[in-house]
Amino acid sequence: MKIFSLFTKAPQHQRFNYTPRYYDPQKEELKEREARIKRELKLEEDQGHGDYRSRISGSFHAARKRSKKSGVTVGSSLLRFGIILFLVLFIIAYIQWGQVALYGFALFVPFYLFLKFKKQ
Repeated sequence: MKIFSLFTKAPQHQRFNYTPRYYDPQKEELKEREARIKRELKLEEDQGHGDYRSRISGSFHAARKRSKKSGVTVGSSLLRFGIILFLVLFIIAYIQWGQVALYGFALFVPFYLFLKFKKQ
């Protein structure tokens, strides 16, 4: 009996498609607004005003050219390099000599501040 059931179609559960009806007034209003705006934009393009996307991207390019570049200057990069170099050398000196490096640092900072404010 099992052999005959291999060649027949096995019964499956019944399926049905039920789409519940739900009315969302906000969603309907949003769809209507989107359709109205699309119609207005299409009318503008048909009247010869051009594509609004190109005007927007053109304004961004123009504003980028007008804006000041806030890149890293040579002076700030040298200062950053000097600070990093000093910290690395201080860490190496502390590992090598211990507390003596701290005393040297304590003597160096006032000397550096004196030289810096002496120029002004």
